[in-house]
Amino acid sequence: MDNTDRARWAVLISSAGQYGLFPADKPVPGGWRTAGFEGTEEACVAYVDTHWTDMRPILH
Repeated sequence: MDNTDRARWAVLISSAGQYGLFPADKPVPGGWRTAGFEGTEEACVAYVDTHWTDMRPILH
C-alpha cells in the first residue's frame, strides 16, 4: 500500500456545477466549494457517480 491508498480526498463542486476531487488537507481553491464528502479516492469517485448528472446531449 502506498501513500495514495491512504490519502483522503474531498469532493468539490465548481461554480459551474462541475465535480472534482481535491486533497482534503489542502485549502479549497477559488471558484469551488465542498460537497460535504471526504474519503478515499475510490469512495469519492463513487459519490460523484451517484450525485452528478451528465447534462451533455447524447450524440448519435
